[in-house]
Amino acid sequence: MKITREEVRRILGDISDHMVVEILATGATETDLQEAAAHLAQETDVMGELERPLTGRALQIYTLVRSLDERWEEERDA
Repeated sequence: MKITREEVRRILGDISDHMVVEILATGATETDLQEAAAHLAQETDVMGELERPLTGRALQIYTLVRSLDERWEEERDA
């Protein structure tokens, strides 16, 4: 089942409407979003043996959010 705007914000926090729309466009499920969020928070160690590389929609979400973080850091450092 696809996620909602509210679920995206609940899991990833305060992100822009544009980013929410991009994440929703991936067709991600809540599981995809949770997996991406764990990697973004660098909490993959809590997954223990379940830890695995990101793939598919979870990887898309991770890449989208990381690109936003990187742009923000570049602007802040400029």
